[in-house]
Amino acid sequence: MKKIINTKDAPAPIGPYNQAVIVGDCLYISGTIAMDLQSKQLVKTTIKEETKMVMDYIEAILKAGGCNFDNVVKTTIFLNDMNNFVHVNEVYASYFKNDFPARATIQATRLPKDANVEISLEAKIF
Repeated sequence: MKKIINTKDAPAPIGPYNQAVIVGDCLYISGTIAMDLQSKQLVKTTIKEETKMVMDYIEAILKAGGCNFDNVVKTTIFLNDMNNFVHVNEVYASYFKNDFPARATIQATRLPKDANVEISLEAKIF
């Protein structure tokens, strides 16, 4: 059985998916981009600010699913430009207190709404 997770504290899905789904003791968070919650428009500022916005949204989704960043076991980061890798890492690392999760970082030719960064993850519910 699966439980659907959606919170008003993160952007609503822009397609036929949910922000997150819980199956058993695993929480799966869909790819999240830097969208303004009111206007639903993509926010394009600096890569660090966009990454912070994405990580804050992910934090809200984790919370709605009964988790926090300590529960995260795997992340996938999609970048439109791998030259932003170091800047994204700097922001990303600040959200984890303990051990870092497994991770893949991929440069994608094009992301939804032409975003600069998109992050999805999996968490284990303790």
